[in-house]
Parts: sequence; structure tokens; C-alpha cells
Amino acid sequence: MTSSTVSEPNSNLSNVWLKVTDLQVVRGLGCRVYDADDNAYLDFTAGIAAASTGHCHPKVVQAIADQAQRFVHAQANIYTHDLLQPVAARLAELTPESIDTFFFSNSSDEILEAAVKLAKHATGRRNIITFDGAFHGRTLLTMAMSTSRAIDREGYGPFPSGVFVAPFPDPHASDQEAEISRALRGLDRLFQTQVAAHEVAAIIIEPVIGERGYIPTPRAFIEGLDQRCRENGILFVADETQSGFGRTGKMFAIEEHDIDPDIICMSKGIASGFPFAALGTRRVHDEKWTPGSHGGSSNGTPLGCAAALATFDVLTEPGFLDNVLARGTQLADSLRDFQQLDDSMLHVRGRGLMVACEFDSAERASAIVEHCLAEGKVILMTAGTRKRTIRWMPPLTVTSDEIQEATTAFAAAIRATS
Repeated sequence: MTSSTVSEPNSNLSNVWLKVTDLQVVRGLGCRVYDADDNAYLDFTAGIAAASTGHCHPKVVQAIADQAQRFVHAQANIYTHDLLQPVAARLAELTPESIDTFFFSNSSDEILEAAVKLAKHATGRRNIITFDGAFHGRTLLTMAMSTSRAIDREGYGPFPSGVFVAPFPDPHASDQEAEISRALRGLDRLFQTQVAAHEVAAIIIEPVIGERGYIPTPRAFIEGLDQRCRENGILFVADETQSGFGRTGKMFAIEEHDIDPDIICMSKGIASGFPFAALGTRRVHDEKWTPGSHGGSSNGTPLGCAAALATFDVLTEPGFLDNVLARGTQLADSLRDFQQLDDSMLHVRGRGLMVACEFDSAERASAIVEHCLAEGKVILMTAGTRKRTIRWMPPLTVTSDEIQEATTAFAAAIRATS
């Protein structure tokens, strides 16, 4: 994988963005993006799982274009535009039953910070707990909550206080039952030695751990967290930034578990990549959130709402999520077949179209990604603390033929780099 930065000589762009590719793209359609010479690339990153309905889905494009002629910016503190309630009403239908009240913003970082602020007001407590290997964002607070990679934190401290990191089960442990028990005991010890449970406002967990390498959070671990939340008056916060809106084959990954979250954080796929994010909570918690204590100039923008409503319509079409599950099974089965070609592919895991394959070294994973791009014109990217995991997150509209095309390029890369 290239480590170049975004700007070229004489560019006015910041160098802070690390580049996955050097592609100069000019348009996208469906699962493909096109460079300035009209070369097509199969995009299995989907804007890091954001382009849920693919690039420039016609229904989403039309909704944005129509709305742009009516209202571009309608500031929520000044007046209430006519798409705010429809988006909230649709989310009330789509989210878990416990969620009925919504706040809107622009990005996952903003929504995670809003969730922490809400939890503190709702409980009167000042501390939160996150988990080893989690990634929740790049603001100072969300970096304090994130421990997937040191580079995200290096040079930016000190970070806000009141954030405690608990163990997460090792997905590679041979005895998963024992490993889950060990991690839960670690949380209990944290309550005993670092922060009392009655001083914790929220426990925040990704139902599928994202940046660490697409690791589904074990059911027994989720249930253990929920039990401790209920016993101690702690709010259960599900961070569905990457896993939400059909990515795992369910509308939300938390649906895999018999859990009613107190807060759910939504972004990325909510509006097909258009900058939009939502916090969902219970009305009883929202009533304790002091009016005027949180907000923003661009909360719930009309364009974002239009994109979200169009996205919901696509995701809820008959058979849509069934296709996500079918394509995810096709992809995972193909990757497991490839494990027979090369012992260096250690693990294949995931749910729906949130799939990862882990190799024995970062160098091998990077070489395969580079070969797929150069020879197969397929865009993939790595993840994980050790950067040895390749994650597969195509648009949810991906076809069987496109899965076949991508995995064929992947098989060629495995052979070429062995």
C-alpha cells in the first residue's frame, strides 16, 4: 500500500491525509470509480464503508438535486425544515425498538462526542468505558476513546480525562468461552481498581470492531456488557458507524444480539456517503439533555436529510438485505477457498459485506493490495493494529459478477506474491 500523501508538488492541499492509492478520480458509478483517463476501477472500499448504495445511486443523486433547488442550509436552531421529522420517523422504524428520539450532525466524530455529552447529562456521571482496539474518531475526545493504532494518537496528547479502556476478547484465542470470561473479569477489575461502576455514564462498543480488522464482537461478551450496564445504571452505547445500515446483512449489527441499546451512533452509510450522522436514543434520556447545551450550525442539513431518506428507500427495497447476505456469503466462501492456496492467510471473518482476511504479515497484505490495484484494477485496503488484515467493504449494491471479478484479481495477487 502506498504511503504517499494527498498533495502533489505545488499543491495547496494539506499533506496530513495518508493515501491508499494515487488515483486521481473524476467520477463514480455503482461499484466503480473512474480516473481522468476514464480507466475504471472496482471500488471495494466504498469510501471506507460509506457509499452504501454505491457511487451516485440515481435515487440519491435525484433527491439531493431536487432538494438543492428548495433549501440548502436551514439552521435547526432558527427554524425547522420539512425533512427533519420524516428522517427521524424513518429512523424510529429502522432502529432497535428502544430507540425513538434523534439528533443529527455531520460526522461520526461529532455524533460520538454528542453521545458522551448526552450520557453525562442523562446519568449525572462523568466517566465512560471503551475497549482495547476500538476506533471511534479523530477529535481529541474520540481519540482518547480509540486504541486501534498509535499513529492516530501520537503527538496529540494529553487527552480528555474520564475515559477508561477495558479488555476486548482476543479473536484468535483457541478457547473463546474462556477468553470472553477473561475480558469480562478485566472489566470487573477495572470497576474495582480504576473507576467505580456507579461513576460510569456509558459503555461504548462497536458491534463489529472496525479499524482493528472487522472483528465481530462475541455474543456472550455483548450480553455480559449489557448485564453490567443494567445492574449499574450505565448507558449502553452501540457505535454503528461502519456496521450500520445494512453493512452486516441486518439494518444494524446490534440486531444480531438480544440487546436494547440506550444510544446508537450512526454515520457513513446513513446517507450513501453524503456528510450526515445521527444519534438515536430513548426519549427518557433525551429529556435530561439540557436544551441549548449542544448543537451545531449544520445539524440536520436539508441536503443530508434528502440523501438519507433516499438511502433508506434503497436499503429497504424488497430483497435488498437478502442480497447483502448472499453476496457476503459468496465473498467469504471464496476467501476461505483461497486459504487452501496459501498458508499465510490465517483467518477469514466478518458478517454480511463487512469481511476481513488476515495474513501473517503486513508486508504480504500490502503486496496483495498493491497487486490487485495495479493488475486487477480492484481497490482494497488494509486494517488492523498490525496492518496485516485486508478488509472487504464494497457498496451494498455489489453484484455476484463483481464479487467474482474482485476475488479473481485477489487470487491472482495471492499467486503473484507468494
